[in-house]
Amino acid sequence: MIIFSDVSKSFGNQDTAIKHFSLQINDGDFIVITGPSGTGKTTLMNLLIKEYEPSEGEIELDGEKLSQLKKTNIPQLRRKIGVVFQDYKLIKEMNVWENIALPAYIQGKTDREVEERVTDLLNLIGLTDKALLFPNQLSGGEAQRVSIARALACGPKIIFADEPTGNLDAEASIAITRLLRKINQLGTTLLFATHDNLVLEELAKEKIVRLERKIEQLEENNQKQAEQLEKMQDLEFQEEMLEQEEQVHEEHEVDIKKSRKSISKKSKEEDKNQDHKNDSNKKKKTKSK
Repeated sequence: MIIFSDVSKSFGNQDTAIKHFSLQINDGDFIVITGPSGTGKTTLMNLLIKEYEPSEGEIELDGEKLSQLKKTNIPQLRRKIGVVFQDYKLIKEMNVWENIALPAYIQGKTDREVEERVTDLLNLIGLTDKALLFPNQLSGGEAQRVSIARALACGPKIIFADEPTGNLDAEASIAITRLLRKINQLGTTLLFATHDNLVLEELAKEKIVRLERKIEQLEENNQKQAEQLEKMQDLEFQEEMLEQEEQVHEEHEVDIKKSRKSISKKSKEEDKNQDHKNDSNKKKKTKSK
C-alpha cells in the first residue's frame, strides 16, 4: 500500500509543483494520474523513489515512512518500484536481452535466474525474435516494450509509468497501454501518468486522479532550475547504468556470450524449420497441380 498524506513539493521560493496531495493506493490497484504538463506527475514519481524529498507531508510504502528511510536502504526501496520512462532510457551499447537482464544482474540474481527471467519477459512483451537487436534497430513501440520488461526484471510490486506513450503513435500507444493493463492484471500495482486523451479513453474505467495547477505560472528562473535538475538526473541515470553495465559485463561476460550464442542458434533453427516447412508446402502445391 502507498499513502501520500498532505504532500507538497516546492522548488525555490515560489514554485510549488505539488500542493497538499493525498492519495491511498492499495496493492493491485491501477491508478491513472493525469493533468496538463507541469502539474506534478513526474514529481510524484520522483518523490516515491526518493529522488526528491517532500517539502511537507509524508509518504508511506507498506507501512514504512519514507522520511525515516536511511540512505543505505534507498536501493532496496527502488527495487520495489519499476519505472517506465517516456524516452525509454535504454542503453544503446546493449542489445534487447542485455538491457532487460542488467537490473537482475545488479540485484545479484544467478545466471540461470536471469536467463529464465529474461526469457519470460521477452515472451510477455512479444519480442523473443528481437532479443539480439540493439535499441536503434527497434521501433518506438518495441523500445518501450523493452523498457517495460527492464522495469519488471527485478519483480517489483509497483510500476510507475511516466508518460509511457508520449513518443508513440496512436496504434503503439494503445498496444503499450494494454500491455501495462495486462501486467496489472497479473498482480503488479500500476501508476500510469499521462495526459494523452486517446490513452485516457482506453483507461476510462480505471481510477483516475486529476492534478490541477496550484499556481498560475511558474517563476521563470525556478522553472529553468527544475528543468536543469531533471536533465542532470537523466545524465546521472545514464552514467550510473553504464558503470553498472561495465561491472556486469566483467562479472558475467561468459554468460552473456553464451546467451547470445544460444539465442542466435535458436533463431537460426527456427528459420531453418520455417524454410523446411515452406519447401514442404511448395512441394504439396506442385503435386496437387
